[in-house]
Amino acid sequence: MRIFAIADPHGNYLKIKGLMEKAGKIDVVLVAGDITNFGPDEKALELFELFDVPVLAVPGNCDKPSILKVIDDSNAINLHQKSYTIDDTVFIGSGGSNPTPFCTPFELQECDLASGIEKMIQTAENNNMKIVLLTHAPPYGILDETPSGHVGCTSFASFIGRVQLIVCGHIHEARGVVKTQSTVVVNPGMASEGYGAIIEMNDDVQTKDINVKLLHF
Repeated sequence: MRIFAIADPHGNYLKIKGLMEKAGKIDVVLVAGDITNFGPDEKALELFELFDVPVLAVPGNCDKPSILKVIDDSNAINLHQKSYTIDDTVFIGSGGSNPTPFCTPFELQECDLASGIEKMIQTAENNNMKIVLLTHAPPYGILDETPSGHVGCTSFASFIGRVQLIVCGHIHEARGVVKTQSTVVVNPGMASEGYGAIIEMNDDVQTKDINVKLLHF
């Protein structure tokens, strides 16, 4: 499976087509939040209409909670606190972010961010499925460092070693790839600045190989 991952377009989609050309053939798109820049919600439709493969999206802290209805009514798949299965892979999502100093529109407490995620992961584990976790906020301690320190979500950190892949964003300066305890964590960077990633997951459930290429247009 070839996954095209983007995060933090903040309503600026001008470089998405160029990124797609660099990515080549893709099977699914993951959008890791901050789809708009504090709205309007309908701006997200411009992004979703760029793709002809399934688009799985979660909102970011700079999106309004009302964007969830727009995603539900669009041709994209709202993955916030939901799961979606493609072949042998379960995609599980949680949007928004843990509290920030900036009082942005879509901030949640840790317990609310992880609400329902544990049960969905347990079901996938019982069925020997590959698990991809799509979030806006990164797990605490991984690709989450700012000048003031680590600002990631501790609830998401608890899933390290249990899911094969986490795609996140939120921390613009923390673009990168980290592998820890058999989990690959990817922050593709700000799509508004022409950054993204192509992620290839091996079709073999047993090997669970993941290769990541960071893109820039």
